Amino acid sequence: MFVKQFKTGGDRNFAYLAADETSKNALLIDPSYSPEMLADFAQQHGYKILYIFNTHKHYDHTNGNPVIFQRTGIKPVSYGDTEPHSEQIIRDGVEFQLGALQVKILHTPGHTPDSICILVNGAVFTGDTLFVGKVGGTDFEQQARQEYDSLHQKLLTLPDDTRVYPGHDYGVMPESSIGYERKTNPFLLQPDQASFINLKKNWAAYKKEHGIS
Repeated sequence: MFVKQFKTGGDRNFAYLAADETSKNALLIDPSYSPEMLADFAQQHGYKILYIFNTHKHYDHTNGNPVIFQRTGIKPVSYGDTEPHSEQIIRDGVEFQLGALQVKILHTPGHTPDSICILVNGAVFTGDTLFVGKVGGTDFEQQARQEYDSLHQKLLTLPDDTRVYPGHDYGVMPESSIGYERKTNPFLLQPDQASFINLKKNWAAYKKEHGIS
């Protein structure tokens, strides 16, 4: 599998192209701010875009949708939308074929009710659910509880060598792995949901104490 990470602008936003190297079939994820960059790369390298996914509907992840649709003819879809090629509704567990690759949708509510992560073979594109060393912003009530469950019931069930590609360049490095996050991410090290929420409430002080930017 080929993965290309793009720095698109905004608040250190990332977009992605993932492709089956044999068939050259590809998908795009969160083509915001600089959709032309992704379309040009795909065209120059002979990739055929079959799917375009938004990990959630916040503007900083969807503002490139009109241009990328104009350039590729593929409609970007989010949780709850119908993917036009397969006519499948984007929901938890739905799978798509991408050449020899299997694409699976993981519904991971928390940061937003419609947040999804996209699992493609040994890589997971986590949007604003999981960053390198951090997690997505939520309130301290229902959203935080949902995010805790999404992290533990969906992402932390993946193999340790699964590559993690986040929606923003917020960590000490642009990508990671489930195993690395499991061992080092302060939020994932919390023993229970209450401790997880407490860390969210005190994150500014924790960052200052531990020199985290």
